[in-house]
Amino acid sequence: MKFGIDRLLAEPDLRKPLEGKRVALVAHPASVTDRLVHSLDALAACPDIRVSSAYGPQHGLKGDKQDNMVETADELDPIYGIPVFSLYGEVRRPTGQMMSSADVFLFDLQDLGCRIYTFVTTLLYMLEAAAEHGKSVWVLDRPNPAGRPVEGTRLVPGTESFVGAGPMPMRHGLTLGEMGHWFVRRFNLDVDYRVITMEGWKPDAAPGFGWPQDRVWINPSPNAANLNMARAYAGTVMLEGTTLSEGRGTTRPLEVLFGAPDVNASSVLTEMRRLAPDWLEGCALRECWFEPTFHKHAKTLCNALMIHAELGFYDHAAFRPWRLQALAFKAIRRLYPDYPIWRDFPYEYVFDRLAIDVINGGPALREWVDDAGSEPGDLDALACADEAAWRDEVVPLLLYR
Repeated sequence: MKFGIDRLLAEPDLRKPLEGKRVALVAHPASVTDRLVHSLDALAACPDIRVSSAYGPQHGLKGDKQDNMVETADELDPIYGIPVFSLYGEVRRPTGQMMSSADVFLFDLQDLGCRIYTFVTTLLYMLEAAAEHGKSVWVLDRPNPAGRPVEGTRLVPGTESFVGAGPMPMRHGLTLGEMGHWFVRRFNLDVDYRVITMEGWKPDAAPGFGWPQDRVWINPSPNAANLNMARAYAGTVMLEGTTLSEGRGTTRPLEVLFGAPDVNASSVLTEMRRLAPDWLEGCALRECWFEPTFHKHAKTLCNALMIHAELGFYDHAAFRPWRLQALAFKAIRRLYPDYPIWRDFPYEYVFDRLAIDVINGGPALREWVDDAGSEPGDLDALACADEAAWRDEVVPLLLYR
């Protein structure tokens, strides 16, 4: 199959509208061709494309920044002599000065198919800036490695943030190219927007279910190490809003349901099976231990549950990571009623709400966990309604059938 960048480089007719235009590239380490050439190098080597600037999202163009709210500075590219602007530094929205550096902005980021992954919001901000300044945005489309499944409650209007661009569910099931169409329609943006579509992407085909087996996985961000993480992320990212470790400081971050020195993982798993056994389907859970080298519980032995949404353990239709993670929180709350699950700290530049509520786009999940009388069916009813509405809303935008 071909990704958007591969088609743009291979098909002169696709590049023709770029003749005489200044071109900017929004990219990160996973922005590579099928030959593993970085998109910036490949475009710079293309004789009929004039690259005038580049942009790095959260974690930077080089992907070297580890954690949330660790900013990247603007710089001058040492090879091409063009400005490299940071969209996660002094600003997260492109400024007028930034937008004046190009006529067409090529957006070539590998996404994870999750609302909270900030590249989604960066796309919206770029579209809004392009509409304001009369610029064009082209998404060079890439796979959604989590595939088409939709899961989670929708963000509550009024709770938007850099990890919540609009009222979509946690796992949205779209590619970034499709998401751009949703943004244009949802926010009524008057912008020249195009998608260079993929060729041969089959989001429902085994064994990858969204991720082609002939493409190398490259971390789009420092802790996105493999396909297992990408599949689990719509659940495990919620751990960032808790005192429980998400595995940062280990070699398998965001692939665990939790890690903590004072929580018995085996007991939690037993309680999860008692509460909602069907929410555990589609993967294998394995008790393990780790000692983070940094971040939460650094240098402290933690008991944990590892998620294996891979190989013969993975059932694409049955795996529901958002519910799985919610159930782990619920089991911990049942077993340890006074445990301080929720971490109170500034999260992605939001200072007046709990991080878990910022992550979920509202308080519903936290309230369900903390309500001693609530049952799995209560959360399921909320999510099912939102998921069905979202599926119906985005059907006309799907570029890959």
